[in-house]
Amino acid sequence: MKTTIKLCLLTLLAVFSFGCDDEEDDVVIPGQTLSYNFEQGAEGWEGGMADFLKDWDRSRFEFGFSHEALPAEVEEDGMALRISGRNISDDLFLFMKKQVTGLEPNHTYRVTFQIELASKYPEQFAGIGGSPGASVYLKAGGAPIEPMPVEEGDYIRMNIDKGNQAQGGEAMVVLGNIGIPGDEETYRLIQRDNLQDPIQITTDSNGSLWLIMGTDSGFEGTTTLYYNSVEVQLMD
Repeated sequence: MKTTIKLCLLTLLAVFSFGCDDEEDDVVIPGQTLSYNFEQGAEGWEGGMADFLKDWDRSRFEFGFSHEALPAEVEEDGMALRISGRNISDDLFLFMKKQVTGLEPNHTYRVTFQIELASKYPEQFAGIGGSPGASVYLKAGGAPIEPMPVEEGDYIRMNIDKGNQAQGGEAMVVLGNIGIPGDEETYRLIQRDNLQDPIQITTDSNGSLWLIMGTDSGFEGTTTLYYNSVEVQLMD
């Protein structure tokens, strides 16, 4: 049965970031692979958005973050985390984040992500501002501080260096785009990873860090994705 996770609203500098606070953070053993399949819920992941003018009406972005069944055309049973937003800023960043604890304090780890998600956007399609598949970039990474949308001049930006669109930053690496092969606009599962390019993330003084993944969009339209599974490995 399709279920929907309660959206918990957090206000920060008049910015909306969405998530749930009813699940504990992960306690991690270095070298262990953290696996999330979202069958029972969000597993502590929270959703949000950034990269837009601070004075804009946020309802125009049609942001949504929920726990739902995979689209029927995937032809696979199971639950996933659905995140959606309408890019009216030509630069919308949709993200999910989660804190993990129990690591060595002030220590730098090499971190890899393996992400499976359902996308319906052909890589070869053109769109306003860019392709709905090829111009929406999947990123992953982390930081010792909680990734948050904050005011930066006239804009709402992330408080970590995620890079911009096709470029990664100190805190996030590009895993590829969300494009699918062919010319049929139907949901199908795709996999993206940074196994050949681990990102370095340093813990805070308490031995915790925040993981983050999301899409940096140059496509001026709506992007709706279903995150089906995520595997994260932290290595010395």
